[in-house]
Amino acid sequence: MNPSTSANSTLNDTELLAPAGCFPSLQAAIDNGADSVYFGLAQLNMRARARRSFNVPDLKDIMSRLKDAGVKGCLTLNTLLYEHDLNLARKMLETAKDQGVDAVILSDMAAMQMANEIGLEVHLSTQLSLSNYESVKFYAPYCDRVVLARELNLKMIKSIYDKIKANQLVGRGGQEMEIEAFAHGALCIAVSGRCGMSLFTSNASANRGACEQNCRKEYTITDSESGKQLKIDNQFVMSPNDIATLDFMDEFLGAGIKVLKIEGRGRSPEYVATVTKAYRKAIDAVHAGEFNKEFVKSLYPQLETVYNRGLSSGYYLGREQGWSADYGNKSKRRKVLVGSVAHAYRKASVIEVKSSATTLEKGDDILVVGNSTGVIEGKVDQMRVMQDDGNMTDAHQCKNGQTVTLKVEGKIRSNDKVYKVVDA
Repeated sequence: MNPSTSANSTLNDTELLAPAGCFPSLQAAIDNGADSVYFGLAQLNMRARARRSFNVPDLKDIMSRLKDAGVKGCLTLNTLLYEHDLNLARKMLETAKDQGVDAVILSDMAAMQMANEIGLEVHLSTQLSLSNYESVKFYAPYCDRVVLARELNLKMIKSIYDKIKANQLVGRGGQEMEIEAFAHGALCIAVSGRCGMSLFTSNASANRGACEQNCRKEYTITDSESGKQLKIDNQFVMSPNDIATLDFMDEFLGAGIKVLKIEGRGRSPEYVATVTKAYRKAIDAVHAGEFNKEFVKSLYPQLETVYNRGLSSGYYLGREQGWSADYGNKSKRRKVLVGSVAHAYRKASVIEVKSSATTLEKGDDILVVGNSTGVIEGKVDQMRVMQDDGNMTDAHQCKNGQTVTLKVEGKIRSNDKVYKVVDA
């Protein structure tokens, strides 16, 4: 367990699984209460084209950091595997075993067989669309956890869980079969993410990690015979809202879901930090008997500052799905680069940024992001700016191109990036 996780989560045994696509995100997940982290390597995962992506040589450092923090690491290798992928897949799984990866998330049966042979714990991906107890029972001899289809509602999940309990269904490792479900993040219009649109339009298979997110674009539906356009409520007819389950976290856990998964390996470090922190608080509040509407309401202002396409309950409550209605990010705040840390004076909690890339003023909110630092939030309370004569003086504003020193608490390092956070 992560040392920062409360005693309640240790007692209730609910696992919070956070995403990481880069080292700052990995550290952010660790620092904000994740019990486990999932990540992919540059090939053979569903975020293979993401701008944030680890490479095979990073695996040793990834697992070293996680083990030092008492956090589990899950390697995602969940693409379809073609014949020419099999040797690479085996090599990646063997490397994962050698580096102490706790489990692998898979969807291809060839990869599942390889992992079983090697002795790696297997978690079956949502791409398999497991939607009933008999399917879970079929795969139980080969895995220890199933990520159920995203299309299920909580009553359906509870029915599967009840049968697992009643029949004492165990996985490959001899423990009760675990249910994992997505608690927060992007929802794809395709069945459990198995989309063929990118393959059709660009020969880039979403099921091989090359999704071009065609569904997130704006479309106009036209009758090809008459030329008339269909009347629809918005032009983003294939772009659902992101899932958010905070409002009904007590019901979510009550359905027998052991592992809450946050989507977002391609998202920013501050997204990982903010969302992980919110769900850590929610899980602990449920098990402490402190979960209520006012508590949930207190979590949303911060949650809405990071990337989202609008938030809805997904399919969990059996309601009509929400749609994004416009393109891209609906978060209420954005970050603007100030610059890189030239010097970090930890004893004084002071950092120096040379040649600020934007105007900075007292009272501004800032973020410091780095590979080892993760994400540190701060506010500009004290500022010194280098004047033309080379002297540093107290100031209320730093203009573009000026060198500035800021007082920020935390273990900040040289070359960390400093951002100003502004209203969208």
